Amino acid sequence: MSDGSDDPSEVVHKAAAIGITALALTDHDSLGGIPKARAAAERAGIELIPGTELSVNWEGGAMHLVVLFLDESPGPLQARLIEMRSGRTERNSIILEKLDALGLGVTLDEVLVHGQGETIGRPHIAAVMLQRGYVTTIAEAFDLYLGRERPAYEPRWRLDPEEAIELARQSGAVPILAHPHTLGLDRSERVAETLNRLKRAGLVGMECYYPLYSPLEREGYAALAVRFGLLASGGSDYHGTYKPGIDLGTGRGDLRTPSHLLDALRP
Repeated sequence: MSDGSDDPSEVVHKAAAIGITALALTDHDSLGGIPKARAAAERAGIELIPGTELSVNWEGGAMHLVVLFLDESPGPLQARLIEMRSGRTERNSIILEKLDALGLGVTLDEVLVHGQGETIGRPHIAAVMLQRGYVTTIAEAFDLYLGRERPAYEPRWRLDPEEAIELARQSGAVPILAHPHTLGLDRSERVAETLNRLKRAGLVGMECYYPLYSPLEREGYAALAVRFGLLASGGSDYHGTYKPGIDLGTGRGDLRTPSHLLDALRP
């Protein structure tokens, strides 16, 4: 419902068809797809883990938190998600103005056609740019125009890591550091400093089993998680056509996320 091409119920049906026993739906800043996904999961006989993904303030790279076991009932983090979606709306208008100034006209109505959920953002703008022939792929739209330090980029308000983690814990959920390679940490002392900082704030786990990692890298991240007292998690980061080459559950074909990892993460 934020930046995937498949309807939430379709994701569940695909998961059931390939034998996945538990599936987390983690749209950015939104829980809007959870009811539909949960209903489909109940019919399919698989476990649906409600959640969301947050982009938080981080210098030098990108830090994302996956928050698992966050349901739709009112809570501290759920309330902040509303504010974050409002910030995205303001940002989108500025991005469209910047694109127009570059001679790349994209209208809000076109963007809304591609984004059917609560969270409308850059991937939907990129989809319109692809449709109009301005770029040849979604990734190219980000590389040339929409990514950080590109001509149509516009920053948005984000939570600090500590606040995001605290809100997740206050809401009874489980905060996980997603795909840690995006942090841009180039020295071991910075890795230690960052993981200790996040652990003190209440971080529970780290995503170690990820499609872009080799088997050796996955085990290396799992060992790093143990070293800093974090639980290992995993997932395919499936986005449908928005991330070509990444399949649901299996990533690039060799990803396996064992069920005992999920059992350890349960709140």
